[in-house]
Amino acid sequence: MPNILDEIVEQTKIDLKKRKRKVSFKDLEDMELFEQTPRDFSEALQLDSDVAVIAEIKKASPSKGLIRPDFDPRKIAGQYEEGGASAISVLTDEPAFKGSLDYLEIASKEVSIPLLRKDFIVDPYQVKEAKAYGADAVLLIATITEGSQLNELLHATKEFGLQALVECYSEEDIEYITFEHIDILGVNNRDLRSFEVDLHRGIELLHKAPEDTVLVSESGLSSSDDLKLLFDEGIHAALIGEHFMCQSDPGKAVKNMKMELQKLIKEEIAE
Repeated sequence: MPNILDEIVEQTKIDLKKRKRKVSFKDLEDMELFEQTPRDFSEALQLDSDVAVIAEIKKASPSKGLIRPDFDPRKIAGQYEEGGASAISVLTDEPAFKGSLDYLEIASKEVSIPLLRKDFIVDPYQVKEAKAYGADAVLLIATITEGSQLNELLHATKEFGLQALVECYSEEDIEYITFEHIDILGVNNRDLRSFEVDLHRGIELLHKAPEDTVLVSESGLSSSDDLKLLFDEGIHAALIGEHFMCQSDPGKAVKNMKMELQKLIKEEIAE
C-alpha cells in the first residue's frame, strides 16, 4: 500500500507534466526573475554565532491540514526577515501543502535574504523553474531519487547557479549519497511515513557527514531548548515552519526564540 510520500511524489509527476505543457524548459528563461543573481544560501547559514534559522512559509500540511487561515506570504516573508531569520523556506507543493510557486516569487521580491524552494523535486525542470521564480536554493530529497537521479539534480542546481539542501531521512539515505557533491546536508527529524519525530536520531545522522558540510536539522523543532541542543551538537541551522506559522506574528516568534537561545548560551557560560 503506497505511503503518503509515495502518493505526493506520484502527484508531483502528474502536475509536472501539465506545467511543462504550459511553459517549456526554454521559456522559463524569459521569466522576470530568471536573471536575478542568486543569494548565497550556504553562507547565510554559517554567519550566525549560534544556530541559523530557516523560517518556513507553510500554509498547510497533510497531517495537520490548514495551518494558517490568514495566510499572506508577502507579509510573512517580511516579518521573518525583520525577526532575524537567516533564510526562508517556501513550500511550493500545491496538492499536499497548499503551496504555490507564486508564493516563492512574492517572497523573492519582498526580502533580501536567501530563499529555499521546498518541494518534491524529481526533474531538472523543477530546478530551473525554482530559479525562474526567485529561489536561491532547492531542497533535494534523497529518498525519492533513484540511481543517478540525485547527481543529475545536483548538476542542474550548479548549472543554474543555485545551491542544494540535500535532505535525508535514514541511515540508508546517508549511505546512498555521495558527499563530494554535497555542501549542505539536512536530516528530517520527522519520518514522512509514520510522522514520528526524533530530534536525537536526526542529530546522530547529521554527524555522519564530512566535517566541512553545512548541517541543517529539519522538522519538529519548536523551542529555544531545541536550538540549544543543536548548538551544543555543532549543528549550523534549523528549519522551522509549523511552529512559527501558528504564531500571531511569525517574525516576532523567530526573534524571541533567538533571544532565548542567546540567553541559554550565556547562562551556560556563566556557570
